[in-house]
Amino acid sequence: MSFYRGSLRSRIFLSMILLVIGASILIAVVTIFQYREEAEDYHGERLLRKESTIRKNIDYVIKTTTYPVETEKIPLIFKDRIYEIKDIHNLEIYLYDLQGHLLKTSKASFVKDTIKNSISPKVLEGLKKSDIKSFVEQFEENGIGYRSSFTYITDRHFKPLAILNLPYIEDDDFINKELKENLIRLGYAYLFMLLIAIILAYFLSKYITKSLNTISEKITETRLNKHNQKIIIDDTSEEITTLVSAYNGMIDELEISAAQLASNEREAAWREMAKQVAHEIKNPLTPMRLTVQSFQRKFDVNDVDIHKKMKEYSDTLIQQIDTMSSIASAFSTYAQMPAQQDETLNVVNIIKLALDIFNEGYINFYSEEKEIIANFDRTQLIRVITNLIKNSIQAISEGQPEDPKIEVRVFSEKENVSITVMDNGIGVESENVDKIFEPKFTTKTSGMGLGLAMVKKIVETYGGTISLNTAYEIGTTFKVTFPK
Repeated sequence: MSFYRGSLRSRIFLSMILLVIGASILIAVVTIFQYREEAEDYHGERLLRKESTIRKNIDYVIKTTTYPVETEKIPLIFKDRIYEIKDIHNLEIYLYDLQGHLLKTSKASFVKDTIKNSISPKVLEGLKKSDIKSFVEQFEENGIGYRSSFTYITDRHFKPLAILNLPYIEDDDFINKELKENLIRLGYAYLFMLLIAIILAYFLSKYITKSLNTISEKITETRLNKHNQKIIIDDTSEEITTLVSAYNGMIDELEISAAQLASNEREAAWREMAKQVAHEIKNPLTPMRLTVQSFQRKFDVNDVDIHKKMKEYSDTLIQQIDTMSSIASAFSTYAQMPAQQDETLNVVNIIKLALDIFNEGYINFYSEEKEIIANFDRTQLIRVITNLIKNSIQAISEGQPEDPKIEVRVFSEKENVSITVMDNGIGVESENVDKIFEPKFTTKTSGMGLGLAMVKKIVETYGGTISLNTAYEIGTTFKVTFPK
């Protein structure tokens, strides 16, 4: 549901408003129902009171009459007295015989809609079955509610003489007026409460969500590789305080974990670097040791070729020493961060200069512009290009395509300079793509795996990026992008 996907502030606000509106509607319904029940009780009790009083008057008339107390004499007994009783109680009176036929009424004339000449069989049956010998019929005519009570009139010996019918109009005007006034008062009260609820819901939801927004922003900004600030919120609820305390505790643990992780990563990096350096240095040391041992065994002062052999031994040692020196230089160059020089240069010319040292005829250079100016260190840019070209040459030598080619392109992309180096060499296997820029990773039979790692380090130092697009045994394209 969209309600549950909405913001917490909106849900709190709407919930409080709906709660007040729902409560007001419920109380209004209960009030109306209560008034209707009270009206029912009021009319029923009022009719019973009038019936009881009128019966006492009728009993008195019967006791004091000079006529024989018989059903047939009822019209004579109540000839004039029925009007007196009507005036006293302000209620019409109808007298029927025991079969339900009209004997006497207090009305001067009959009203078709409310007065009948006989009682319905349903009423007669209900009256006979009643334990208290009384029956009340409720009906509605022309939109007006009526209650009509039926009860027996008896003589001194409690013998039924006639049936007394008292029609009663349910006049609800007073009750309805009171109900209307009460609902209006409730409406004003709940309108005021609704206004208070809107204001309270607005500030309460704002107060709650303000703390949650602060916590959310801090959690979003949390990083493992930086110092994270703790959350400080005053005068908030117990639940928010618990959440803040949990977050601050997590930050403390994260700081400790980050420091430990950084320390472990540095130690691991140094161990890996030491292993790599040791491995690379051991390679030239082995032939140097064998050369010296061979020289010791075969050294003869009287040998006529002693000078020639000395030169061979010396050349071998010097070659291995040069190899060790190049290894040390490579690691030193990788470890040293390239210094950013504020040097404005033409990238097109620098790339041409870098390509001039290569003699391979299949290297081609393309530029869409004669001049692309950017801020970059000349030496570092040459190093980037030469390392990428060397990598492509080695890939071609391993792949040995029939028509080898390396294409170097430079072009502008908005505020950036882009350089691509494409070759149709051996390519990179898919499982090695993610490792290609890692230090000491190489797929070559020789080399230390620092070239591409160094290129990536230089490019990122100048705010640029390097990407790889390759297909094994088809070719590779490196793309370097950096701001002008």
